[in-house]
Parts: sequence; structure tokens; C-alpha cells
Amino acid sequence: MKLLLAEDDVYLGELIVHMLKKKGADKVDWVQEGEEAYDYALASFYDVLILDWMLPNGDGVEICKRLRKQGYSGAILMLTAKDAVQDRVQGLEAGADDYLVKPFEIEELVARLKALSRRTFIPIQEEIVRFKDFTLNRTSHTLHRGDQEIFLTPREFQLLDLLLQNKGRALSRDILLDRIWGYDADVSLKTIDATVKLLRKKLDADMIQTVRGVGYKIDE
Repeated sequence: MKLLLAEDDVYLGELIVHMLKKKGADKVDWVQEGEEAYDYALASFYDVLILDWMLPNGDGVEICKRLRKQGYSGAILMLTAKDAVQDRVQGLEAGADDYLVKPFEIEELVARLKALSRRTFIPIQEEIVRFKDFTLNRTSHTLHRGDQEIFLTPREFQLLDLLLQNKGRALSRDILLDRIWGYDADVSLKTIDATVKLLRKKLDADMIQTVRGVGYKIDE
């Protein structure tokens, strides 16, 4: 399973990530703010989003509602210390698929995640993406402009593909770093800027736009 955990309690977050990986999760991304959870959920596919009710910079209920309004179809499991019936109803009406009250046993969390992941259908991505006069092939990892192939490094291809998957949305440098290089990679944010600069030379100069103070995007 590929999971996104939104939990601002550092000790609990580290514990959940450790235990989920120990229980066989393929990947667990961990964020500590509501807006980060929102950006990450829309920037990549997850089997389940584990969303804490109380988060800084956007609480879990608010983020859940916003994701559903954006058409987010992934499974969402809400974590909370609130156990009143009305609170559960509020979380479910916001768009959560399930609800788990703190404190909980990791075995119950894993069981609920497995149940939710079985109900989640991975969105089908087109293997061929056409934009302007370019054709991107996800199977062969190639890019063509008409009949001419444009050589891209693996990082350049991943960067372009990720921006195309999120056309119209600005992706922060932090998200690009995590999705393409990984936070553990020994690279700086300047590496992203350099990769964008090289990619722009191979494409139309104005195709990848800089969003000041945020990151980059490709318009619809």
C-alpha cells in the first residue's frame, strides 16, 4: 500500500510510520500540516490518506471537504480523539470513508487500511499524453515533437510527467523534491530549479511557468 499520513504529533507520526512500514506498507509519506496534506494528496496517488482531525494550517475536516470538492476519489481515514456520535457524523459527511478514535491499536489501523485499499480503484493513466505538438509516452519514457525524439534524463521526464498530471496547479519545490528525488536524497532545492532550466531549453521556453514563492506549473 502507498499511504499518506497527515499527523502533527511528531512522536505519534514517527511511531505510525515505523509501524506501518514494519507491517508491510510499500511507502508512507508523512506531513504535519493540513495544506501539505491537501497538496500531496492531489499531486500523487495514494491507496489511503490517513488524516488527523486536528492539524495546523487547515484541520482534517476542512481538508477532507476541499479534496472531495476537487474530485479526489482516494480513500480517506480520519483519526481523532473525538468519539461523540455527532463528531463521527461530521467527519463522514465531510467525505471521510472511515473513522478511527485515538488511542488505537496499530493492528486495527492496518486492518482498516487494508479494507479501504481493497475498495480503492487506481485511476487509469493514459500511457500516451499529447500536449501542444508534443507526445509523451509513459511506457517507453520518451518524448517526441512531431517525428523528432527529444532526449530527456529520467529526472527531466519525471518532472515533466508530474507537471502534466497536475496541469493548472502550481506544485511547490518541496513536493517536486519529494516526488522525484525523495526527501532523503542529498540534493537541494536549487537542483529542481536547474532541472527546470534544462527542461525548458528542450521545450517551449514559456511552457513551464514559475509561480513566485511557490514552485512551477504547466497551464491547462
